[in-house]
Amino acid sequence: MALRLSVKIGKLILKNPVMVASGTFGYGDEYRDFMNLKELGAIVTKTITLNPRKGNPAPRTCETPAGLLNSIGLENPGIDNFISQKIPFLCGLGIPIIVSIASEDDPAEFMALARRLDTIKEVMAIELNISCPNIRRRNSADGFSVIDRGGCGLISQDIEATYNLVKAVRRETGKTIITKLSPNVTSISEIALAAEAGGSDAVSLVNTFIGMSIDVEKRRPRVAAVTAGLSGPAIRPLAIRAVWEVYRNITIPIIGMGGIMDTSSAMEFIIAGASAVSVGTANFINPAVTREIIHGIRRYLMKNKINDIKRITGSLKI
Repeated sequence: MALRLSVKIGKLILKNPVMVASGTFGYGDEYRDFMNLKELGAIVTKTITLNPRKGNPAPRTCETPAGLLNSIGLENPGIDNFISQKIPFLCGLGIPIIVSIASEDDPAEFMALARRLDTIKEVMAIELNISCPNIRRRNSADGFSVIDRGGCGLISQDIEATYNLVKAVRRETGKTIITKLSPNVTSISEIALAAEAGGSDAVSLVNTFIGMSIDVEKRRPRVAAVTAGLSGPAIRPLAIRAVWEVYRNITIPIIGMGGIMDTSSAMEFIIAGASAVSVGTANFINPAVTREIIHGIRRYLMKNKINDIKRITGSLKI
C-alpha cells in the first residue's frame, strides 16, 4: 500500500508532517551529526530579531517533574548575521526552511524582518513568534498597538493586536505565514480566529506555559528571570485540548506542539486536529526523536490500513 505522508501548509508542501520547534534545534547544523536532516518535513529556526541578543541572565533553565522551565530570552545573532552565517547551511538541506521572527520592543520590527526574509527565496515560510515578552504599548506607522501588561505583554494575548500585526506582516510578504500562539490566554480560539482573519496561513500551538520553580533551601527562584516557559510532556494534555478546541473554530491548518515525545504523542495531536506536528523539548533528550516519529507514523498508517495521513487529521471520535 502506497502511503502519503505529505501535507500542505499555506504554500508549503511538506513530505511528512514532522518538523522541529523553534528554539530547540538551533539552526539545524547543531544536529547534523545525530540524524539525516533531509528526512524532516521542515526546520523551524531559532527565533531571530533585528539586532543580536545575548538573552537573559543565567540560570536560564531548570528541570521540573515531566517538564523543563526555560527563560532563554531570545538569544540570537540578529538578522544580518543569520543571513550571512546560517542561511547558507540551511539552504543546502533541500527541505522547507521556516524562519521564526520576533520583535524586541517595537512590533514594527516584525515587518522589517519580514521584508528582509521576503527577498530570500530559500526561506519558504515565516513563523511569527508573538509570544515575545516585554512589549510595551505603542502605535506603529501601520496603526496597530499592543497592550502593556506590566512589561510582560504578549501580542498573542490580545485579539486586536494579533489581527493587526498579522495583517501588517501579510502586506510585507507573499511567503507562508505561521502565527505561533500563546496558551496563556482566556480563549485561544478567539486569538486563532484573529490570526486567520489577519491573513495567517496557519497557526502553531501551543507555545510554553508560564511557570516557576523555587529552591526552598535558598528561597530563591531556580531561574534568574523568576518566571519561565514550561514545556515537555507535563503540558501535553493542555496542548492537545487547545489544538482540539481551535480545530473546531478555524479553517487554516494547525501545527501542534507541546510535549511530543514519541509517535503516540504525535498522533494524539494529529487526531485532535493538527495537520503537522513540531517536536521541541524531546530533541534535548533524544536528538534523533523526529526521525523515529516519522517512521512510527508510517507504521501506524500501515497497521491501520490508512493510505493518507490527512485522513487522520481531526478524526477524533466523541
